[in-house]
Amino acid sequence: MAGSNAIRGARVGSGPMGEKDHGARADRTQVSYWDALGNETVRYFASDVAEEDIPEQIDSPSTGLPAGRDRENPPVLAKNEPYKTHLAYVKERRTPDEAEELLEQALEKLRLRRGTAKKAAV
Repeated sequence: MAGSNAIRGARVGSGPMGEKDHGARADRTQVSYWDALGNETVRYFASDVAEEDIPEQIDSPSTGLPAGRDRENPPVLAKNEPYKTHLAYVKERRTPDEAEELLEQALEKLRLRRGTAKKAAV
């Protein structure tokens, strides 16, 4: 039988075929999370993990929505703020009067540099 392999398909070190116990299973805690659509996601944590280290929210793998541990009050998706331009941020910091004054100063500097500034009346 050339090319025959007796252990094809078996894991190395798996023991006899059909072996049920591959070692001691660690104790674990089952935690359920629910999203706004009512989908349940179960996560398992080691039993020696402190309660405060288990997250209150996760992202649901099926919907992408946030999922919380309270079935009756699942978390809602936070509304994202739309993208703001640089000008929008500047307008938040300056009043229209300040903006007008800064614009006039910048234009005056530009006119002086180009040599087109009007001579001030004395």
